[in-house]
Amino acid sequence: MLYYLSSFTDNLSLLNIFSYITFRAGAAVLTSLLIAFLIGPAIIKKLKSYKISQVERSYGPKSHLSKSGTPTMGGIIIIISLLSSVLLWARLDNRFIWLLIFVSVMLSFIGMLDDYMKLVKKNPAGAPSWLKLVFQLITAFVVVAYLGAYPPSATYSTSLSIPYLSSKMVINLGIFYFAFAMLMIIGSSNATNLTDGLDGLAAGSMVFCACAYAVFAYLAGNIGFADYLRIIYVPGAGEIAIFMGALVGACLGFLWYNTYPAQVFMGDTSSLFLGGVLATAAICVKQELVLPIVGGLFVMETLSVIIQMGYFRATKGKRLFKMAPLHHHFELKGVAEPKVIVRFWIVGIVLMLIALASLKIK
Repeated sequence: MLYYLSSFTDNLSLLNIFSYITFRAGAAVLTSLLIAFLIGPAIIKKLKSYKISQVERSYGPKSHLSKSGTPTMGGIIIIISLLSSVLLWARLDNRFIWLLIFVSVMLSFIGMLDDYMKLVKKNPAGAPSWLKLVFQLITAFVVVAYLGAYPPSATYSTSLSIPYLSSKMVINLGIFYFAFAMLMIIGSSNATNLTDGLDGLAAGSMVFCACAYAVFAYLAGNIGFADYLRIIYVPGAGEIAIFMGALVGACLGFLWYNTYPAQVFMGDTSSLFLGGVLATAAICVKQELVLPIVGGLFVMETLSVIIQMGYFRATKGKRLFKMAPLHHHFELKGVAEPKVIVRFWIVGIVLMLIALASLKIK
């Protein structure tokens, strides 16, 4: 919204600063961070008053039993601060911004419904699994259908850019690209959800991922940088950096209250949509194959669950890990929760740097 102040530069040249993506991205970080700080205590207090709180199960790590009663659905803090900042600082005529807002609202809604069913209606299963999957499928289909009709890059609409190679090499998947893109959105959404099991783990990890894609978006949206770095140029992609910046600020603001020992948990209200918007951003900036690197932590957590289930069935009851997802395995091996969280964050930072290195290793 504030971008449009730059049209009044004839009267006040200082207003031209609102046209710069770098300025607005930085402002979006600070704005969403400030909003999260301001609304956090009120939302936590309201969740406590409605007794919307975590119920820890006896078969989980024993150290988690003390977390029972912690307010949940705190993801409301993230979604409010994120969307408020985006609407304030992004160009509202940018199609990618509205696509990301759509994904955020859709997946946040089904996540909120799941939390409501579990925590308010006291249904341990939450919303039916089929309903959550239907919402994810609809969301992914709308994104893929729109980008199929109006691709980010007409030349590379169904192609995947191969990172780390010395030239702009791509693999054209043809019609299979759309199934691949839908799988990315749904898989990333669920992977983030699985990672949300320790205080601050998902929110902190998402900060590094959003930072990486803010850089990719800014560079892909600048024809000069895109040509120099041999990445696919995507007109208008620079505005995605505003959204990613707002996401960084929202997650940092939430982390203030969610860091160990957590005052509030995000719940499915945010854990489902965070991965979904990250995958959507990756598709929009045509850096799909970098996502498993940037979000490698989420991939590891998901694979640990898949491997555990497969091993359990193959061996008729034996477990490869003490517990899945992977962060619980380390907890049960005696590693303190704060140490597990920080070490996973370090892994996330390293993966972010490896992903960003793909820009120069070409």
